[in-house]
Amino acid sequence: MDLIAVTLIATAVWAAFAVREAIMLLAEPGRKVESAGNSLAEELGNAGDAASDVPLIGDILKKPLQSAAGAGSGFADAGVSFQETVSQVANVITAALILIPVLFVLLLWLPPRLLWIRRSSTLRRLAAGPGGADLLALRALTGSPGALAEFPAPPGGWADAWRQGDRQAITDLSMIALNRIGLRP
Repeated sequence: MDLIAVTLIATAVWAAFAVREAIMLLAEPGRKVESAGNSLAEELGNAGDAASDVPLIGDILKKPLQSAAGAGSGFADAGVSFQETVSQVANVITAALILIPVLFVLLLWLPPRLLWIRRSSTLRRLAAGPGGADLLALRALTGSPGALAEFPAPPGGWADAWRQGDRQAITDLSMIALNRIGLRP
């Protein structure tokens, strides 16, 4: 169960980052607009500088070219803004695609896991205490009969062997009780 939970979480993270990469491809038009806007602004700025050298009307020609260069910078800024928006959307979707499955897995896996930890630590303390093996043997006797059927019963049956204090039967029954919850004796 632990391996399944870890695998599901790892798969969710991998898928979220794959989706993020796909979304980030949508930022490409923004990069192109930014690049084109910067190139346009630079070329119009250079043209305005060159136009200012024209005698008598240079300053008159320079102003509209500089204004157009400013508009090109506006296009570049719009491209940057578009890229930032796509990046923010990608980040939010990635976070959601990671958090929702991880929380779902943790809600389904963590409570039973914590309960198992609590039960197993209680059984370990019980087994280590005085008479612990007898109590675990009693737990095995009162539990699922299917677990007892997997082992050959002593002469007279498991209950009779436990009542008579048969150490081997008590050890076997203790092992059955521990194995039932996934602990090794």
